Amino acid sequence: MRDPFRNPFSSSDADRHAIWQILVERDINAFLAADWSKVAGDFVEEGFIGIDGKRETSPDKWRLAFPSLDAYCNEWLRQAKDFARQSFAEDPRTAIFAMTTLEDIEIEGDMALARKKFDGSLKKSDGSVDILKWQTLYYCRWHDGRWKICGFTGYLPNPMG
Repeated sequence: MRDPFRNPFSSSDADRHAIWQILVERDINAFLAADWSKVAGDFVEEGFIGIDGKRETSPDKWRLAFPSLDAYCNEWLRQAKDFARQSFAEDPRTAIFAMTTLEDIEIEGDMALARKKFDGSLKKSDGSVDILKWQTLYYCRWHDGRWKICGFTGYLPNPMG
């Protein structure tokens, strides 16, 4: 059984190890704290682009929801603050880590494609359940001496089709 808090990439695979730290550990912790400053340095602002797949398999339904990093930051903060106002019947950090996998990172030169998937649920205090079942393709670039996120195509169905 996998330890959801353990980076699946050894420190000897420094590039993939670092990308996992950005996209899983730092992202989840910052989201739960609703603190963008904890991840702001993990992005390349110039040329950033984010596509919202709307959990649709057809690219015809996808939208350029985040034409800038500011647009994405605003939505990220809105979602994080909304999440923080909710009450859960289980530890949300443990649940989110348990349902998150990032085990496939393709690297070509100074670019990387990372496939992050969510597959699980989160029990709320009122007895309802939030289903988290989507995936995101992150585009990362070696920038200013380290890996950073330069864009994504996200909120895709998991699995596709």
